[in-house]
Amino acid sequence: MAETLVVVSKVKKMVKEAGYRTGGDYIDSLSGKIDAMVKASIEKVKLDGKKKTLGAEDI
Repeated sequence: MAETLVVVSKVKKMVKEAGYRTGGDYIDSLSGKIDAMVKASIEKVKLDGKKKTLGAEDI
């Protein structure tokens, strides 16, 4: 993953507060999923062609 798309400290804090630890590959994998979700939302809106703003309904 070239770019981290999540706030690492916030994710690690959330996991730690639940009593767990994050593995070295967790953040990269999570960012990859976020990347795919955003790209899918963009494609959905692009295909619809009626708006330029992504909303919750596009997830």
